[in-house]
Amino acid sequence: MSVSTAAIDPSVCAPLPVLGQDVTVPLVTGGEVTYAALDYAASAPALQRVWDDVAAYAPYYGSVHRGAGYLSQLSTDLFENSRRTVAAFLGCRAEDQVVFTRSTTDSLNLLAAVIPADCQVFVYETEHHASLLPWRDAQVTYLNAPRTPGQAVETLERALADRDPYGPALVCVTGASNVTGELWPVKELAAAAHAHGARIVLDAAQLAPHHPVDIAELDVDWVAFSGHKLYAPFGSGVLAGRADWLQAAEPYLAGGGASRKVARRADGGVDVDWHTTAARHEAGSPNVIGVYSIASACKALTEAGFDNLVAREQELVRRVREGLAQVPEVQVLSLFGDDAPRVGVISFVVRGWNSSHFAAALSAEYGIGVRDGLFCAHPLVRTLLGSDPQDPGECGAPEAEPGERSLNAIRVSFGAGTPDEHIDRFLRAVTELVREGAQWKYRTEDGRCVPDRGTAAQV
Repeated sequence: MSVSTAAIDPSVCAPLPVLGQDVTVPLVTGGEVTYAALDYAASAPALQRVWDDVAAYAPYYGSVHRGAGYLSQLSTDLFENSRRTVAAFLGCRAEDQVVFTRSTTDSLNLLAAVIPADCQVFVYETEHHASLLPWRDAQVTYLNAPRTPGQAVETLERALADRDPYGPALVCVTGASNVTGELWPVKELAAAAHAHGARIVLDAAQLAPHHPVDIAELDVDWVAFSGHKLYAPFGSGVLAGRADWLQAAEPYLAGGGASRKVARRADGGVDVDWHTTAARHEAGSPNVIGVYSIASACKALTEAGFDNLVAREQELVRRVREGLAQVPEVQVLSLFGDDAPRVGVISFVVRGWNSSHFAAALSAEYGIGVRDGLFCAHPLVRTLLGSDPQDPGECGAPEAEPGERSLNAIRVSFGAGTPDEHIDRFLRAVTELVREGAQWKYRTEDGRCVPDRGTAAQV
């Protein structure tokens, strides 16, 4: 998978308006500053367009599928039209289903619940925990972290060829790492999986907000992603792809909406006829607003020109990487190397700094929001940091002094709504903190590194 490096036309590629772009936050050193949200990989700010669409719909809110009233009928149409919008955004095949879930995690747990009982699952240790952990009832083979895209394909081919017994198999792989931002060779991995009789699911949580995803072109069997990373509010997600395993399995949740017919038997039991459509795994009253917000985000990104958004983001990636390279104390984490294509997700450590202390100083002294920790990808971060898998370390600030080396990293991430000024401020802040040190004292409180309000600024 490649990333566009086409020239950017500033007139058509300004940052997209997002919520919170004018929010100001206090600085521990005094005064206020406009908040620089550089934690898109955790949750991207909602697009203003999405919020406006949801606000316009809100007065017409109604329960879907079973209501005879006008608002229920309108909401049902909106819900099902949203399904078609998402299918088009993902390049779904005619026979594919789009199932709405709560998140990427929920989507992959749904898929884990419907795979055949004898299915073998192959997953790289480099995955986000949402992809790494759901396969508890399956025979799982965890693949070692590859150091090149070619090695990723070779590792998978060997593992699939050696499997015994030969039966149904599923490969789970990320499209873009939530730690390094590096793009994985999804199309090549899909070809390898299919050549060995396996299916493949793409965790597109970090890919879909930054790069077009086309199920048919990539030839993957399923795609999972979350709305809150795609510039929509929290609480909605998607699993899209092949319908056969979904239709053959018992519903993920049993209840209203998943059933077509329920009848008592003479022996006192209950017979249930389940839906064979996506509704089979959408029991209960669905999150109509969440679903509509995902569809609105899909439309907004498409109408803005995804190629232009990708090109602008690549310019930001270049600026951040070149800026960090000017600070010798900064080590950028990479699995595939400096030349690997990547999206706007970059993790790093700073020599002589505890990562949580550094992230806290960025927030408290510069109004910059980044992430520190292991990013729900503990095996990968430990591999990149060269630490032993048994070494202590967890998401959040360790019990360490601000100057001590930590086993965590710092992650900066950005996207379609990021202004140039936020990138400039971030690079300036990194340089100043490394060269001049923090202006304030910090301490660990409830697992987080925070400014010590009882100390004066160091001047």
